[in-house]
Amino acid sequence: MHSEKQLSTEIDATVPTAARMYDHYLGGKDNYAADRAACEELDKVVPSTRRLALNNRRFLQRVVKTLSEEYGIRQYLDHGSGLPTQENVHQVAQRIDPTTHVVYVDNDPMVLVHGRALLEQDERTSVIHADMRETDLIFGHADTKRLIDFDEPVCVLFNSVFHCIPDSETDGPLAVARRVRERLAPGSYMVMCQLVSEDPEVRAFVTNFMDQATHGNWGRVREPKDVETYFEGLEILQPGLVEVSTWRPDTEVAPRQLTHEWIEFGGVGRIPLEK
Repeated sequence: MHSEKQLSTEIDATVPTAARMYDHYLGGKDNYAADRAACEELDKVVPSTRRLALNNRRFLQRVVKTLSEEYGIRQYLDHGSGLPTQENVHQVAQRIDPTTHVVYVDNDPMVLVHGRALLEQDERTSVIHADMRETDLIFGHADTKRLIDFDEPVCVLFNSVFHCIPDSETDGPLAVARRVRERLAPGSYMVMCQLVSEDPEVRAFVTNFMDQATHGNWGRVREPKDVETYFEGLEILQPGLVEVSTWRPDTEVAPRQLTHEWIEFGGVGRIPLEK
């Protein structure tokens, strides 16, 4: 299992991070020149990235709204949550039921600073500074224990984050997904999606570019078949595993990817109910 180490709380403005690049693509202000420059270089090869980021954010919001309204989920554990923007998980869920509990997890120190400032008045929501692979640390954290009852159904989110961690038998996406799934009550949900491409040249370019730009804080762009393995043992909600803008769209007015050199691919799975 990923070794537990003290995460740095220092913000390095010269090294891009996936969280701050994502923030820039979403039109946020919590990013630096290095992040914007990295996005500019990335866009030269994968120009659909901004639309992809917007569609992914909307997918997250639709999933939370659906699980809260239609499936009665009242607790969420969001791994790799990123910087707070408009319509976060807690805002979408608590609009439906104000008693909903949400725990955010991220290893970016800027997320911790901004997240805690945003949530300091909300006793039902917390931000944990941790690596998403630290399952024991996350599940054992005082805030997680205070806010999440794992004897009851919970939604665990890995939204557009598994491409940030490399393959590993103990800490790769599949291992993390299995480790988390084992701890969840029947009727719980797992939301998982990541960047994929059918083009080996695109996969190689983006993987190498992001690995260098973030100084090794990256995994790889994978294939749809890799994502499918994350859902082993889960009941997959309709419409299945898809490009995320097509997951139960609530409007036809959405940013359309003009090119599809890479896409965000995934869906929602449920822990089977005990028989």
